[in-house]
Amino acid sequence: MNGVDALFQPFQLGDLKLRNRIVMPAMTRHRSPGNVPGDDVRDYYARRAKSVGLIVTEGTCINHPAANAYEKIPFFHGADALVGWKRVVDAVHDQGGSIVPQLWHTGSARHPGASPDPSIPAFTPSGLTQSLEPLCHEMSQEDIEAVIEAFAAAASDAKLLGFDGVEIHGAHGYLIDEFFWEKSNRRTDRYGGNIANRVRFAAEITAAIRGRVGPHFPIILRWSQWKQQDYDARLVTDPASLEAFLDPLVDAGVDMFDCSTRRYYQPEFPGSDLNLAGWVKKISGKPTITVGNVGLDSDFVSGKDSRVTFQNAQTGSLDNLLERLTAHEFDLVAVGRAIIANPDWAERVRDGDLQALKPFSKDMLRQLY
Repeated sequence: MNGVDALFQPFQLGDLKLRNRIVMPAMTRHRSPGNVPGDDVRDYYARRAKSVGLIVTEGTCINHPAANAYEKIPFFHGADALVGWKRVVDAVHDQGGSIVPQLWHTGSARHPGASPDPSIPAFTPSGLTQSLEPLCHEMSQEDIEAVIEAFAAAASDAKLLGFDGVEIHGAHGYLIDEFFWEKSNRRTDRYGGNIANRVRFAAEITAAIRGRVGPHFPIILRWSQWKQQDYDARLVTDPASLEAFLDPLVDAGVDMFDCSTRRYYQPEFPGSDLNLAGWVKKISGKPTITVGNVGLDSDFVSGKDSRVTFQNAQTGSLDNLLERLTAHEFDLVAVGRAIIANPDWAERVRDGDLQALKPFSKDMLRQLY
């Protein structure tokens, strides 16, 4: 097997069977008025489901009063929203694709006045804002249990709707990641302190989900070193601390790790060319997804409000990516902005028609496309 063929090998994880190794990752769109995914959302995913192996939906808010931070973000609860997601699932399956929802609690990203109840403050592990000021609600044990239950209920609904698995959003400085990060988690109970304790919240969410969906329904965890409020943040600095981070999550039932990096080709630790997904696979033995600037010549940049924003980018070489995939450094490859620009990206790459690929433009984010 050589070159591009590595991208087009089938993959199976539990009940999840993928026709190729290409993933469309979660990308927030603000296209769901009333927090309900409509026909345009359905069509957006169906268009890309024709050729990618797996779609991870944009972040969808679980049924907790403080889960949402943004306007027109789809919810993953309530009859109307779930009916909308059922239409998305069916449309993706009609195209031969697979799809999982990304389940999300935004934590300190929630701002005063946010829907659905403007009186509800942001919930965080230690009551800290994204700038680490003590202006949020510090979560009690009762709060923690309520959020765990909301994640588990959402996963159960996902299975009932026909999704092919779930992804837990534990990255980018949102609630779960705020428990992971020692700067935002200053608790002195069993959820704070050493890395094993800071991972406990995510492990309990995972275990609760596993209890609802059974042994063969895939659970993916997305995590990152970087945060929207600190691109240089590091949860772990060496293989030993990475192992301490991963072990409780594997024991709880995580089947695959979606390792969010800004540049997939960047080595994670000194002395090795392995990227983050490579190290996670080596240590955990679990399959991994790599992501970060695939198929483009520049990565995203931070916005003025600390949210992830994008800059224009030209198409880039896939040679290094394909070498790493062929060497089994990771299992799946997430392609974000390039798939926004080119819904048929996988087909173009498979057929060697790279010259026909469009560069990414920020203006594309304002289109339904």
